Amino acid sequence: MEFGFLSVIPPVFALVMVLLTRRVLLSLGAGIIVGAWVLHHEAENTILAGGSEIISIVSGIFWTQDGINTWELYILFFLVLLGMIAAIITLLGGTRAFGEWALARVKTRVGAQLVTAVLGVLIFIDDYFNSLTVGNVSRPLTDRHQISRAKLAYVVDSTAAPICVVTPISSWGAYIITIIGGVLSTHAVATYEPLQAFLLIAPMNFYAWLAILLVIAVVVFKLDIGPMKMHERRAQENNQLVDPSKGEVPGDNQNLEPVVQGKVGDLVWPIITLVIATVFFMIVTGVQATEGQAGILDAFENTDVAASLLYGGIVSLLVVLALSVRRKVSSQDIGKGLWSGIQSMLPAIYILLFAWTIVEIIGALGTGEYLADLISGSMNIGFIPALLFIVAGFVALSTGTSWGTFGVMLPIAGDMAAATDISLILPALAAVLAGSIFGDHCSPISDTTILSSTGAGSHHIDHVMTQLPYALMVGGLTTAGFLVLGFTGNLLLAFLAISVLFVMLIFTLMKFRSV
Repeated sequence: MEFGFLSVIPPVFALVMVLLTRRVLLSLGAGIIVGAWVLHHEAENTILAGGSEIISIVSGIFWTQDGINTWELYILFFLVLLGMIAAIITLLGGTRAFGEWALARVKTRVGAQLVTAVLGVLIFIDDYFNSLTVGNVSRPLTDRHQISRAKLAYVVDSTAAPICVVTPISSWGAYIITIIGGVLSTHAVATYEPLQAFLLIAPMNFYAWLAILLVIAVVVFKLDIGPMKMHERRAQENNQLVDPSKGEVPGDNQNLEPVVQGKVGDLVWPIITLVIATVFFMIVTGVQATEGQAGILDAFENTDVAASLLYGGIVSLLVVLALSVRRKVSSQDIGKGLWSGIQSMLPAIYILLFAWTIVEIIGALGTGEYLADLISGSMNIGFIPALLFIVAGFVALSTGTSWGTFGVMLPIAGDMAAATDISLILPALAAVLAGSIFGDHCSPISDTTILSSTGAGSHHIDHVMTQLPYALMVGGLTTAGFLVLGFTGNLLLAFLAISVLFVMLIFTLMKFRSV
């Protein structure tokens, strides 16, 4: 069944509700109901059919006809494990000890934020892993420097996906290279191998590079504008790192107090274990799923990210529990810490469940395909990269998934280039990748946005509203870059144009900041 324009209504309704009410669960729930109605508005009993659809989707998150739905369940289990690990680290005093250690070495607020940004760039293996790990590691340091959790979430989120999408040795890179290979094969493009094409596309991903550069500029020049300025002012003047009117935040353990004298190693060793174990299991699961001899790219192409996160989390939890036993923490305190950790992750789990449900409904409506079809028609080929960037951005914004947008839009970009000018195929593919990250950064139903909020201990809606202005500014510069690239075919000229615009933006923000 073709839903046409109706397929756009549920995601747009949910997005508008989020902006108006600032209540994420209510807005997502309303979007789910509207989506179920659109799916079955012609049924004899719309309410019954829509209700059955919602129940089927929610149950499908846990169980499918093939058995347990391991992807979603493993992600949820990993969140629970991470909450327990963080809580026990807090109980051991590791968070406080690390904060004091870092405070003695990183003397400024700017330094604390730059450390977070550098960690975000260095941990490029996977965006889920990046968002949750960097947020948890950096939080003790940024808290001591009175940096708002919304600002921390912005730094984490705006370095996670952008670095993953331009790195071939990552779960993202492997997935994208696979799709690019199919696109090149379909259109008989033998000029590039898939990996070579990916490496040539990476510099054209203007949004990814500009997003990272803007994070650095925002930190160094203190370019806090709009809602971000309000959160930073509250943090510095009142030492309120989150909006107290919104209640508890995911991943926080403020009610826990250390029961022993903490050491830096109480935080460092579990986190190092988590990193090493997760990367190890990503390689192992990738090799196991690869037929024949498996190289590093093959391993990351076929890796099971959710399972690797779960296994890495279990190993890390065992390490932190061993530290607790060694430090003679009572079983009662350990039990209290574990339960507190589980409770701290419940808000994030609720949001993820609602987001996954509406994403499934949007997929059934064919929203992404409908928006992609709107591109077809006669136009000046110079507009193609910029138009693909905008449409991919709206698809990712509406569906909450950059990976899903890759799957829908990359083949369409290949088709458009082949039908007009095959030399545009790399800029067209780059525009889709850039637009997918742009839309993902703007979307309140994006799982990576949700996990960045969780890792940073920020209220989700605060993170969405503070990141949005920066994402839109980078999106505007990126559109200009793709227009130059599309009409001139000159990458250096496009770089020059966006560099000039970026410098102008920074000077404008500096003037606006002082108002």
